[in-house]
Amino acid sequence: MIGRSRWIFDLDGTLTRPQHDFDAIRCELGIPDGQPILEYLEALPKTQAAPLYERLDAIEDALADVAQPQPGCIRLLQRLAAGGVDLGILTRNSRSNALRCLDILGVQHLFDPNCILGRSEAPPKPHPGGILTLLEHWHSAPDDAVMVGDFRFDLEAGRAAGVFTVHLDTAGTFPWPELTDLPVKSLEDIIAHLP
Repeated sequence: MIGRSRWIFDLDGTLTRPQHDFDAIRCELGIPDGQPILEYLEALPKTQAAPLYERLDAIEDALADVAQPQPGCIRLLQRLAAGGVDLGILTRNSRSNALRCLDILGVQHLFDPNCILGRSEAPPKPHPGGILTLLEHWHSAPDDAVMVGDFRFDLEAGRAAGVFTVHLDTAGTFPWPELTDLPVKSLEDIIAHLP
């Protein structure tokens, strides 16, 4: 059983169905294949990076408009919130994009707006800074928190912060067992592990 009272979620591919084609986004922004988008943009001179960040925001906003919840997303979040659990979002997207996605999914009211962190509010995952910021906000220790994500950056951030990690992999391949405390194929599966 996962009897922890602080739950942090990735957004794209975790709470929402995956829809980002990162190779296409790299191509549109002129980023070489395989390069992490945010880290690449951060290394550019500010004058060169600014219009690319604007274009990235526009791409993400268009994707937010058609966001769909992962199966079990709404039920899981409602169950956690009803149990008095604090909920947070840690995404490599912008905070405004996260707020828009949560509104479209109909779950924004379950989150304290101060607990929704995007790339401007915290160092991008896999850096654990966003998780540590949320724990500080909640006056909580890592052993009372969970990080749920679909990619290694989510799990690496969780490991580095010392929290319990849940890897959502709908394909069921779970390629990062060394970073994963609980592997699940759907968000519905998590409900069975709640007290």
